[in-house]
Amino acid sequence: MIGLLQRVSHAEVAVDGNRVGAIGPGLLVLVGVRPSDDEVSAKRLLARLLLYRVFPDAAGKMNLSLTQVKGELLLVPQFTLAADTAKGLRPGFSTAAPPEQGRRLFDFLVQAARDELGAVQTGAFGAHMQVSLTNDGPVTIWLES
Repeated sequence: MIGLLQRVSHAEVAVDGNRVGAIGPGLLVLVGVRPSDDEVSAKRLLARLLLYRVFPDAAGKMNLSLTQVKGELLLVPQFTLAADTAKGLRPGFSTAAPPEQGRRLFDFLVQAARDELGAVQTGAFGAHMQVSLTNDGPVTIWLES
């Protein structure tokens, strides 16, 4: 699985003009699923998201994790992260998981995150979404599991 994490001061997702998820300080994570991914991949990605040290400590060094700062989490499905961009001028999506697998693993990731954190916000799988955020830093990191 792919997680493009962004440390944010706030972020929100809307579908058809209606807000479906929003957070304050924490992580906005765009999630891509590839055909080779499974529940083990999702658990590994979640562990990294919760424990990855991207928040500043008292000295301003990125040394604290989401769980340590008690930040919020917004997970947004984005199959285009798994695009094949090796050739040409148009992305190919044969490297992305089929929709059924993508939905199943995204839902698994969300439930696992809720089991760990309690409240977790999400985007809407398969919907055309508008994502708004204020990247804090900016800090944007590509994680793979």
